[in-house]
Amino acid sequence: MLTLKHVPVGEAAHPLPRSHRIVEHRITLTLLAGVATFQLALVAGAPWGAAAWGGQAPGVLPTSLRVGSAVNVLVYAALAGIVVTDRLSSTARRRVLTGTSLIMVLATVMNLATRSPVERIWAPVAAGLAVLLWRGRETR
Repeated sequence: MLTLKHVPVGEAAHPLPRSHRIVEHRITLTLLAGVATFQLALVAGAPWGAAAWGGQAPGVLPTSLRVGSAVNVLVYAALAGIVVTDRLSSTARRRVLTGTSLIMVLATVMNLATRSPVERIWAPVAAGLAVLLWRGRETR
């Protein structure tokens, strides 16, 4: 026999309890903060170029790639803001997180395919973000 469960107004039907969704958001924010911090360190001149941008500039990044890393910091910060706030409409939030999740799938593939062995450490981070951002599309 099929039984329908009543969902109170204002509560979206979601497969995870609220406490689990909070943990997922915290993990997402931690990964975004980690990647943003790494990119910020590159902007500041950290000699970790082999672990970024396809490993094309080992050591300190040239100015053009440092600018790219600075843009990445802003993008990750904006994405973190989207994860924690409900200021976007649910449609806009879903579209942004869906698109970003798909980009993270591409980033995972690129990090696995890079010639820079040290850059491959970012593949699990990108894969984790792909999954978490995908799952986070409906959790606000």
